[in-house]
Amino acid sequence: MILLELFLAFLKIGAFTFGGGYAMVPLIQSEAERNGWLSGGELVDFIAVSESTPGPLAVNMATFVGIKTAGIPGALCATFGVILPSFVIILLVAGCFEKYRQSLAVKGIMCGLKPAVVGLIAAAFISIGQTVLLSGAGFMDAVKTTEFWVCIAIFALTAVLAFKKVHPIILILLAAAIGIGAGYALGL
Repeated sequence: MILLELFLAFLKIGAFTFGGGYAMVPLIQSEAERNGWLSGGELVDFIAVSESTPGPLAVNMATFVGIKTAGIPGALCATFGVILPSFVIILLVAGCFEKYRQSLAVKGIMCGLKPAVVGLIAAAFISIGQTVLLSGAGFMDAVKTTEFWVCIAIFALTAVLAFKKVHPIILILLAAAIGIGAGYALGL
């Protein structure tokens, strides 16, 4: 039964999320917490690991949630569920997109989807930020912790370097190294 639940949950996520992996994070979070598959902290850890491993974020997240929940069969069901809608939709769209690209309806759909995707990504950013930076404490309590300021420093450094066009792999490795160093230094 859990395999079917994983498949259907990730099929829904794959079918109703536009804009890529980060737009899927709020849906993955909702499904994982509603079904008791992950805690908020585990979700943030899985996002970090998913971003640090090759492949699309949504596929990596589905695989990690599936394997934690039901082992290898769970990983296969969740992964297949999340990729199936995209595969089918791309097959259908590729066949007719060029023909209808200039259609007012298609232009309208694209015009409506773009801001919705930005909103979903912003919601994921805020939700993950709250989990990472506040982790159960109130804002004023969190600001007093060294961990909060380490997170802010890593965020600021990677943001500045990203705008300077430093390669993303270097940013990931640098953030991981700083996080490991801070973790050892602070005894986390």
